[in-house]
Amino acid sequence: MKRDNLLRLARFKVSEKRRQVEQLELMMGEFERMASDLDLQIGSEEKKSGITDPEHFAYSTFAKAARLRRDNLAHSAKDLRVQINAAKIALEEAEAEYENAEKLEQRDSQRDDGPGQRSLAG
Repeated sequence: MKRDNLLRLARFKVSEKRRQVEQLELMMGEFERMASDLDLQIGSEEKKSGITDPEHFAYSTFAKAARLRRDNLAHSAKDLRVQINAAKIALEEAEAEYENAEKLEQRDSQRDDGPGQRSLAG
């Protein structure tokens, strides 16, 4: 029974780590999509105003704000990559733990079904 609980706990950890990795990857994709949208908006605003130099005194305030937002998203995406890598490592560790728990469960069940049990049945 104790091994069964160990196996269920290990399975839960694997599914939880997998869910975390998927969530982080979804966030990463969302950040990239938002940054891409901001790039398009910046380009459109620069084309409309005819000024592409952010240091120009008449550069669009909206474009400046969009650039800042895009840069912040890029920094967040960089931090998120680190988190994704850490989550993937944790997932690999949880999967290894689950495999070990499975092996222990198989070993215990083979021991329980061993020659001593067969002689009792026969």
